[in-house]
Amino acid sequence: MRLGREFIDALDSLAEERGLDVDVIISTIEAALSSAYNRKYHPGSTGTTSDKNTEIRIDHDTGDITVNELRKVVDSPKDPEHEITLDDALAIDSTAALGGIIRIERNPTDFGRIAAQTARQVITQRLRDEERRVVYSAFADKVGDVVNGTVFKIDGDQIIIHLSDKTDATLPRRERIQGEKYIPGTTMKFYVLDVKNNIRGPRITVSRTHPGLLKRLMEIEIPEIQQGVIEIKNIVRDGGMRAKVSLVTLDPDVDPVGACVGSSGTRIKAVSSALRNEKIDVVVFSNDPLVYIKNALSPAQVARVEPVLDHEREATAYVYPDQLSLAIGKAGQNVRLAAKLTGWKVNISTLEPERMPTLKDIFHDVFSDDEKH
Repeated sequence: MRLGREFIDALDSLAEERGLDVDVIISTIEAALSSAYNRKYHPGSTGTTSDKNTEIRIDHDTGDITVNELRKVVDSPKDPEHEITLDDALAIDSTAALGGIIRIERNPTDFGRIAAQTARQVITQRLRDEERRVVYSAFADKVGDVVNGTVFKIDGDQIIIHLSDKTDATLPRRERIQGEKYIPGTTMKFYVLDVKNNIRGPRITVSRTHPGLLKRLMEIEIPEIQQGVIEIKNIVRDGGMRAKVSLVTLDPDVDPVGACVGSSGTRIKAVSSALRNEKIDVVVFSNDPLVYIKNALSPAQVARVEPVLDHEREATAYVYPDQLSLAIGKAGQNVRLAAKLTGWKVNISTLEPERMPTLKDIFHDVFSDDEKH
């Protein structure tokens, strides 16, 4: 049989268009034709490796198809579908030997329409599977990375995000920034949370709330982080509202907070704008947990931090009254994020401001006697 050069040219175009390996496509067609041949001429064959009795090869240069039936050479054949005597084998191939496999070439002129339809169905499925494999391979390596995506549509409790012409991802409700509007056609950045391969193809899950999204955006925007001069120690987020990032510098001449904020706040604003203007507190990490807690409560100014006796990993931060609301934050957000960042339970207590003593303080006894009379 012959498929012809035009068929091979069409295969090459298909492979290039879909980004597939032409050898994979040809092997897929060979498997499909083998399956169709066995259905028509050997309906009892299961098509498994142990039951394989047909070998079909396609010449990529000419389009010629070679059909061979395989037989094992034995003394006394019990299964003519798979076995042949030595004498019969030698009549076909003078090099045949007991225990070996010989190929009997066939030229099925009536292979026909049924075989072609079967082959077409299998080819389509195999190509679809190969495309899914290519997509999975491409995105499996992107877990933990940031990608651009375009909001496509809302599907039940999930939002479908276009990552490319052939690839969609889902944005579950739990991974959305509260209050952020996802309008079809809007392009934004997403964190690749998970990639799983299943029967229906790769299932990609993305996030807008994961701390990794903020980390990758800072790495992109801030050269000192890219270069490893500044290291991000920890990130906690209330997606779209507030985040805290602790930093350490490996170069004593580089201020980690100043480098991340940038001139007039340009660097941190660029990161914030990609996250619905999320407020980002950048603080200096310290191996001293009490200093770390004090830094973590930024933007509040903390007078001092003391450990709570007999309570492991618990401390009280003392602030003056004018800093109390900042230290606690709206609905307790600031102190809660500081606790998550440091891994300590943090209590907030007010500290009365120091004042000069008055005459009443100095002559307390005298004023007390006068008040009695």
